[in-house]
Amino acid sequence: MAAPITTPLENTMEVTDYFVKPAYSTRQSTESFSADSEELQDYVVNFLDKQVGSETQFLTNVGDLLENLTAENSALEEQVLTVSSSVPPKVSEALSAAEGCRSSLEDLLQREQLIFNMLHQHRQVAQPWMDNLRQTCNQVDTIERHMKYLRCLQHIEELSAAVQQCLMTSSIQEAIKAVDSMAVLDCGLNQSGCSHLQNFLRETLCFWHKIIKDRLASDFEKILAQLHWPIISPPTQSPIPAANYQEISSQLELLVTQLLALQTSDDIISQRALASCQGLPSTQLVSSATCLLQAPPLCLPIQIMLLPLRRRFKYHFYGNRQTNSLSKPEWYLTQVLMWMGNNSAFMEEKIQPILDRAEASFSARVELCRGLLSLVQEKVASDASRLLYDDVLFCHLVEEVLQFEKELRSNHLYPAVLPGLLHLLLEDAVLQKWLTVEKKMAVEKMDAMLSAEGAWSSQYKDISDMDELKAPDCAETFMTLLQVITERYRALPCPSAQLKFLELQRELVDDFRIRLTQVMKEESRCPLGVRYCAILNAVNYISTILGDWADNVFFLQLQQAAVSHGEEMVLRGQGTMEVGRLASLEGSLFDGLLALLDRLKGDMLGRLLEWTMREITEKAKPYCQDRWLSLPSQHDQSTMTLSSTACPMMLCVRDRLLNLHNVLSLSLFQLAWQGLAERLDNFLYQNVILCNHFSDGGAAQLQFDMTRNLFPLFGHYCKRPENFFKHVKEACLILCLNVGSAILLRTLLNESEEEMRDWTGAGDPSPEAALNELGVYCLAPCDVLILLSLRTSWPGQ
Repeated sequence: MAAPITTPLENTMEVTDYFVKPAYSTRQSTESFSADSEELQDYVVNFLDKQVGSETQFLTNVGDLLENLTAENSALEEQVLTVSSSVPPKVSEALSAAEGCRSSLEDLLQREQLIFNMLHQHRQVAQPWMDNLRQTCNQVDTIERHMKYLRCLQHIEELSAAVQQCLMTSSIQEAIKAVDSMAVLDCGLNQSGCSHLQNFLRETLCFWHKIIKDRLASDFEKILAQLHWPIISPPTQSPIPAANYQEISSQLELLVTQLLALQTSDDIISQRALASCQGLPSTQLVSSATCLLQAPPLCLPIQIMLLPLRRRFKYHFYGNRQTNSLSKPEWYLTQVLMWMGNNSAFMEEKIQPILDRAEASFSARVELCRGLLSLVQEKVASDASRLLYDDVLFCHLVEEVLQFEKELRSNHLYPAVLPGLLHLLLEDAVLQKWLTVEKKMAVEKMDAMLSAEGAWSSQYKDISDMDELKAPDCAETFMTLLQVITERYRALPCPSAQLKFLELQRELVDDFRIRLTQVMKEESRCPLGVRYCAILNAVNYISTILGDWADNVFFLQLQQAAVSHGEEMVLRGQGTMEVGRLASLEGSLFDGLLALLDRLKGDMLGRLLEWTMREITEKAKPYCQDRWLSLPSQHDQSTMTLSSTACPMMLCVRDRLLNLHNVLSLSLFQLAWQGLAERLDNFLYQNVILCNHFSDGGAAQLQFDMTRNLFPLFGHYCKRPENFFKHVKEACLILCLNVGSAILLRTLLNESEEEMRDWTGAGDPSPEAALNELGVYCLAPCDVLILLSLRTSWPGQ
């Protein structure tokens, strides 16, 4: 009996010894519990509690546990022995491989040293040969450069000799080809460092170019003289063709063609002369093609044809001639326009066909205009700088330049891509002077127009079809002034400059608004006066015009330009949201001004209606105090007539409506009579209906006064005036209900007010539905109850 009990305990001790010594030391968890033996004991006890348990009937499992742990320990020992026995052979193999690599590396190092020594000896032997070869190559390069230099110099001399020979034999075309070859060679040597060779070539090119150009120009001028060029004044009759007209035409075509062939060298020489005047080094000269793209010079035939006109222009409009007057820029501007018109037919009939056959890509007429325009540009630029301190003459010059530009583009069809004269007005000093003078003149005109005798009367007052806005003369003159400013700067080629004028216009509008406000405050003591209404019309007129401008294509383009270029002057004070609205075209550059004008218009209109209602209210006092309770029934009267107490009020309403219709613009009058109707509706409802009790006769009389007398006064301006008196109309409807309907309605409204439940769910109509059936949409059920309480004709009363 003792053996079964003691055997599990002995097995338990064996398991403990297994964990403490060999088994525990072979497991991975040994490192975690090797520090302290007490912790190890606790771990073993916990392990046994989990595997065996504390009950004695589970101690029979200890034997199986011990066998499993012993088998696991044996397996681990075999693995350790197997690994330990396999390590020495692998280490030996690795050591052998490393020894072989070391031996190979030593052999390679020895071979490398041997080759290095051989190479060093070879370099010492070959160095003298290399030095001799380098010296020989340098000598060959020097000789080759000298040969190229001499060959180029020989080529230049050959070309020069060819030109000379061609000129001696009158072979102009061949001479031009040789000169053109010189020009091509000059472009090729543009980046060369041989400055003496470049100078020699350029001097040779200029020398022969001038000789050929002078000879061709002389012949060309003789032919032009035979063709009566230039045409200074309009011909009175067609010229009679000369007997040798065909020969002259052939010579003209030949000379024009030869001059066009000389164009390339002429462009290069002109470009170099321009660069030297501007102080640019020769290395910065661009090619002829690039120069032509940037600032295309006039073709040679046109340059020669312009010489007599240029001499005439210099003679008349420079120096001490009487025609050279700063106060008369129109003299030389008109003269140039006349020359353009007089000679355009000659250019199109005589010169343009030759250019077409020569496959030239430009228009003879446009080239003539460009040449003449260059004369005017020089003159205007000179005069503008001299007139910066004379406002009157400066304004006159600007006006004439703008008129010249308009005629140049419209009458002479000058291309828009080519500059005219307007770019001269965009110089900083000139543009700033223009803006300053424009503002000064505008302010002076505003002072004059506001102080004029007929400033507040409309010039179209006697023409009803043209006087819908009833704008006073000062407002119309002011907007005309702004329109004239717009027309002046509309043609400017720079959006930034246009935006500066737009900002000036906005400043002028705001200044004029402030002036109108000041005058309005002086007239506010009598808002019903003609002058006060004229100011209101002026504000409305300016607001209407600015609203139209906001949708104008020109101002929309300026708006987009302001957003894209980020113009601070125009966009100042605009938040991110406002700039976004401008970019999406939801807003306009005039929104700020329109808001200020609308607020001023609203204030003035409100004050006008307030004064009108004050007068009507005074006239309506007897009507408010009428004895509505004691008026006889409608059946007791033969005919219904207007209440005697209502006559003053009705007359006042009629007179005020007629007066407002006569003095206000159509749009303002629409707002005025609608605002008056709204105020009058509220006044009658509050002071007449809610302040009295009504018998059947009183209610019928009130309805008669309203529907047959008051509403028709507004019927001249709309089809259904009763819709603007909703409170009065519906109140009269409730007061005039027959007794039975009134009782049912009162019962329905009272029950609804007491029970506050859903009438639709109960099957009965809701109060709102019942009122809608009667035609009552504005009054609430509680208001209808109040009106029903004002009735005195109830059964039993």
